[in-house]
Amino acid sequence: MQSFKDLLAQFDSQFGNMPIPAEPPTLYDSCRYFLSIGGKRVRPVSLLMANELFGELQPQAFHAANAIELFHNFTLMHDDIMDKAPLRRGLPTVPAKYGDNTALLGGDVMLILAYDQLNKISAENLSAVISLFNLTARQVCEGQQLDMDFEQRPEVHFDEYLHMITLKTSVLLAASLRIGAIIGGAGLGNQDSIYKFGKNLGIAFQIQDDYLDAFGDPDKFGKQVGGDILANKKTFLLIHALEASSPEQKKELLQLLTGNSPDKVDRVLKIFRDCGVDAWAERLKETYYEKALKHLEEMAVITARKYELEKLAGYLMQRVS
Repeated sequence: MQSFKDLLAQFDSQFGNMPIPAEPPTLYDSCRYFLSIGGKRVRPVSLLMANELFGELQPQAFHAANAIELFHNFTLMHDDIMDKAPLRRGLPTVPAKYGDNTALLGGDVMLILAYDQLNKISAENLSAVISLFNLTARQVCEGQQLDMDFEQRPEVHFDEYLHMITLKTSVLLAASLRIGAIIGGAGLGNQDSIYKFGKNLGIAFQIQDDYLDAFGDPDKFGKQVGGDILANKKTFLLIHALEASSPEQKKELLQLLTGNSPDKVDRVLKIFRDCGVDAWAERLKETYYEKALKHLEEMAVITARKYELEKLAGYLMQRVS
């Protein structure tokens, strides 16, 4: 199998040459701009890796990977409208640069372009891939709605948040891997295993992201530490702190969440540490990471061929930026 780095270079080369209509430029310039910002491309390259895990890398896998990346960017463009976000990856968002209406249409167009790419998949795989893609797209939208619903609630339980994160974040990685496996000719058992690998890895990744936002090194993480705390976001850390805190700690935490005191982040982090949230999050991440590796191990594929996917999983868990 090829490395993530090698497949990333191949993906970026052909993705950058993918045709995008020129007229009207007021619409399509926003798409070209947003796609040029780039990203880690973990989902589309994972699809290519899954294809190569089970068979020779096929041209149709690149069309499927393009569809995944276009869909992901469609969700990000619409997220930036809903979040009123001024920046993404250090650059102005499409809503900030082109306006909400263009961002809405630009996201819609990228979803349509994703289906154009899916239509290039071979007939023998198309039905299974489209069915999974549609299910996943619906689940991502459901997860986003739940995330917005949770913003209006004073408390969210762990199982509810886990369900939301699974839909909003991890199913797209899981589906990317399964689509690659379908194109690679994997049997249903291996398809199920690689899907579960991706789903658990996605959850572990989100726990890691929540942890780094609170406890990461800002110089390495590339973001302001405590950003989620300042935004009063319900994360794995906050939910566990509310469940594990004493009545006095919980009262203080809820008061901090309703205000904007200058020492808000420091005080919330102190409660987190006093409740053992940092160590708990590390253990929880490891639990889902180990579940992911177990599903990778159970796949009926020569162990040596799984190395690059295991290496990718390790990188995602060790990331600090």
